[in-house]
Amino acid sequence: MRAVVQRVTEASVESEGTLSGAIQKGLMVLLGVETGDTDKDAVYMAGKIVKLRVFDDADGKMNLSVRDVDGEVLCVSQFTLLGDARGQNRPGFTRAERPEEADRLYERVCDEIMAQGVSVGRGVFRTHMQVRLVNDGPVTILLDSRKTF
Repeated sequence: MRAVVQRVTEASVESEGTLSGAIQKGLMVLLGVETGDTDKDAVYMAGKIVKLRVFDDADGKMNLSVRDVDGEVLCVSQFTLLGDARGQNRPGFTRAERPEEADRLYERVCDEIMAQGVSVGRGVFRTHMQVRLVNDGPVTILLDSRKTF
C-alpha cells in the first residue's frame, strides 16, 4: 500500500461535479492499494497517517500529529500510485489491486483513521475526481507499507 501524504491548510475533492469531501487543517492522503495488500497493511497505514508528526509545535519543529492539532484527513483512492513507467512512456498498472478488494482496503484505512479519533473526508472510489488542496510548507511524505514489515 502506498500513500502520498501532504500537510494542508485546506483540501477538497469533487466527484462527477459533486463535493464528496472537504477538510481544513490536516492531511491530504492519496492512497494506492497494491495487489497482495491485506488488512495488516491497512491498519499499519492508518496508524502511520494518524501518528505522523508533521505539524509544528510551539518551537516551530515538526513534532505534532494530525490528532495532536485536531486536524482532519481527506483520503482519496488513487491506483495510479502503483503505475510503473520503467522502460516505457505509458505506465502499466498491473501492480494495482483489483477494484473490489482495493475499495474494501481503502475503506478499511479510512475507518481505522476514524476509529483513532480523526475526522475523515473521502473521495468516491472508481470515479473521475478533481482534487484541490493548499499544501502547507510544502510538506509531502511518501509512505509504503511494504517497506516497513
